[in-house]
Amino acid sequence: MTSASQPAPGPTADATSSAAELAAAYRAGAATPEAVADDALTRIARLEPVVNAFSDHDPGQVRADAAASAERFRRGAPLGRLDGVPVTVKENMLRAGVPARSGSAASAPVVPDADSPIVARLREAGAIILGSTTMPDWGMLSSGVSSLHGITRSPLDPALTVGGSSAGAGAAAAAGLGPIHLGTDIGGSIRFPAAWLGLVGLKPSAGRVPIDPPYLGRAGGPIGRRVADLAAAMAVVSRPDVRDHTSLPYEELDWSDPGLDVRGLRIAVHTDAGAGLPVDPEIAAAVRAAAERFAEAGAEVVEFAPVLDDGLLGQVDRFWRVRFRRTYDELSPEARDRVLPYIARWVSPGGGVSGVDALAAYDGIGELRHRTVLATAPFDAVLSPVAPMAAFPAERPMPWGEEDLGMAHIAFTLPYNMSGQPAASINAGVTADGRAIALQIAGPRFADLRVLALAAWWERERPADAAVPAVPEES
Repeated sequence: MTSASQPAPGPTADATSSAAELAAAYRAGAATPEAVADDALTRIARLEPVVNAFSDHDPGQVRADAAASAERFRRGAPLGRLDGVPVTVKENMLRAGVPARSGSAASAPVVPDADSPIVARLREAGAIILGSTTMPDWGMLSSGVSSLHGITRSPLDPALTVGGSSAGAGAAAAAGLGPIHLGTDIGGSIRFPAAWLGLVGLKPSAGRVPIDPPYLGRAGGPIGRRVADLAAAMAVVSRPDVRDHTSLPYEELDWSDPGLDVRGLRIAVHTDAGAGLPVDPEIAAAVRAAAERFAEAGAEVVEFAPVLDDGLLGQVDRFWRVRFRRTYDELSPEARDRVLPYIARWVSPGGGVSGVDALAAYDGIGELRHRTVLATAPFDAVLSPVAPMAAFPAERPMPWGEEDLGMAHIAFTLPYNMSGQPAASINAGVTADGRAIALQIAGPRFADLRVLALAAWWERERPADAAVPAVPEES
């Protein structure tokens, strides 16, 4: 969230600076959008051969947008709080005239006539879009493995995954390529990259950020290195759009950090999701330690009974297999051969699901929504792991490799997609071998401000080993 005091602009403002620092530096003449864009382009040129974060990147357009921003500042007429701020958008956030294939070599490119809602809001605020970022095939993997783009790797350790499906967004954030990176999340796709890269990410309430087209459980939101940058992004991208019939009525919300006092808050915690894979003991211990910090600060911390079970988790997996089997069946035989083999195997059982069973799976999603809303209603927030494991080898499409375990790793994140509640991922420590561990902070629906305020509190109070990892300066 934005600081109440203005940051002091300095000569070192660059692509790794916060949105507030950049705005202050531009206004003071201590930096220019052109210089910051050039710094981002230099970093991209150095890191991209290893990291592979971008599905589309046009340096010439970036420089032109930066020059236009610089001119606006010279006239004293910036468009908004993100004018001149480098950002990225996920490939499935369509940009006018830019082909997109949702990460799959099998999909025909879509070339839109207009920007998608999030892209439009960013442009209206003057942001400099560095490019579109990679995603795995159809966004249905929690890794950076794509039949179209290849493998997106962690800037912190190229041997490890960045997570997915907002893979390139996470990689760009970890690499310091601007302060704000927009992704989408239907079961954890913002929160997993944030978790495995030691960043902070927000899946907003359903309808808070317009999506085109809207879809059950899908949300758009930011990933970054600071809670304040997520808040700056939300102030811009949360404006409604007629293309999303689920858009919430616009509210002039104050996204700045209120300096929340957690005393008296009722906070629940759990390290058992009730379904899916067991949690690594190091991750469980870090989450419990975080909960203890909240308790020491005066929050009432109680145990949370998980809402999910393997039956409901399987119903959601079945529904998605049917949904994407249809996508697969609509491809030509030649195009089907280009689908990532893991995805082709995953969708295969969807062809044998009857209409009755598909509707039963849909009803299971409704049951999960109902359980989650009721179980979380008595609490101001619920703390948990984001994922049951830390980052895994980059070549794996899923945490376990090529085996089909369905969606066994999303049991902590999935309920909040289906209930439409906001949930953030923020670094909470590291494993013995140095991989990031994340804390999930979830709140009631529409309590996005509270979730970010709690994340900001944790950002201030967390131990040193839970700080965001440093930007890598060498490839």
